[in-house]
Amino acid sequence: MRSPAEARPMALGRSPDPLDLVDYRLARTPEEKDEIYRLRYRAYLREGAIQPSADGRVIDQFEEAPNAWTFGVYFNGELYSSIRISVLTSEWRMSPSVELFGDVLHPELDKGKIFIDSTRFVADPEKARNFPELPYVTVRLGSMAGVHFNADYGLAIVRPEHQAFYRRVFLHETWCEPRLYPGLVKPVGLMAAHLPAVRDRVLARYPFLRSSAFERRALFDRDGHLPSPSNAVVNSLAPALIAPGS
Repeated sequence: MRSPAEARPMALGRSPDPLDLVDYRLARTPEEKDEIYRLRYRAYLREGAIQPSADGRVIDQFEEAPNAWTFGVYFNGELYSSIRISVLTSEWRMSPSVELFGDVLHPELDKGKIFIDSTRFVADPEKARNFPELPYVTVRLGSMAGVHFNADYGLAIVRPEHQAFYRRVFLHETWCEPRLYPGLVKPVGLMAAHLPAVRDRVLARYPFLRSSAFERRALFDRDGHLPSPSNAVVNSLAPALIAPGS
């Protein structure tokens, strides 16, 4: 799925429009999924977030959940990064954040709140050096999901050393102190942004995060498994991030 030419991250510097060369692809085939699982392993291992394993992959029980979308971000046809987007509702509660912080999130889901949980955000350690816009291009998928599903909150499970960045740039608040997630060696805390409250301020700083309704439908529509997207919000921002290695 080619990103729209209208989204131009000029503030990021390196290219007039890096999105022109970026494709977002939902991982469908075993080969596409395996490439992403191996990328996760390389990225997490380099950061010291996991222990070495003979398998050389990072996979969990949420890969095939009906409320999850795993994307690869391709630049000039090569996989550069990946992120998994989970949509949490009162009916669909499968995600790493719910597993680790269920005592905080279940009461909100019981009230009918909708969350975008963006996890497994990783980038190829070598390729990312030459593409400084890559983190922003990748988390744009969470932004689009927030708009498409008219979500109330975007979630981030973040290591302590990254939390100041999320507060400053994406206006997240800390909801729960760090806990250790199974398979990781460093604890992560729960942060959240109330999307209707922060949308305009974040979008003013990062206008390239806008997206068209056509692009969002092409990426996220799934035959009525989840709540229908709101037609009232077309080009807005719903930031949902997670630190690499979480």
